[in-house]
Amino acid sequence: MKNIVETAIEAGNFETLVAAVKAAGLVDVLSGNGPFTVFAPADDAFAKVPKDMLDATMADKNKLAGILKYHVVSGKMMAKEIAGEKELQTLQGGSLKVDASDGVEINGAKVVKADIECSNGVIHVIDSVLMPL
Repeated sequence: MKNIVETAIEAGNFETLVAAVKAAGLVDVLSGNGPFTVFAPADDAFAKVPKDMLDATMADKNKLAGILKYHVVSGKMMAKEIAGEKELQTLQGGSLKVDASDGVEINGAKVVKADIECSNGVIHVIDSVLMPL
C-alpha cells in the first residue's frame, strides 16, 4: 500500500496539491508514519482559486504550509467516524466544522470521494480548497 503522497501522485488529479506539498516542504511529513486524515482538494478545486492568489500563496512557503496543514487531521478517520464529529482539530492548529446532514461537508467543502486508504492514513477528496480563518 502506498503512502499519502505516493497515492496522490499516482491518482493523477492532485497535481496542484502535490506541487504545493513539495513547495511547502511537507513531503517528508505526509510520507511519514502518521497516521493522518487528509482532506485533499483535487485539481478542479484548486482551479476555483483565483490564479494570482494561488501563485502568491505557492510562493509563500510558510503561508502555504499553514494552508496545507489546515487540510490534515492527526489520526486515521474514515468517513463514518468523521460524520459523527462536529469539529476536527487540524495540524495547523485551527478547527474544521463537520456537517453530515447531507453527505459529509468540511467547512462547506463537499467530500466527493471518501476513504482512500493509504499506508499512513486516509484521503478524502473535497471539492474546494479550505482556507484557515
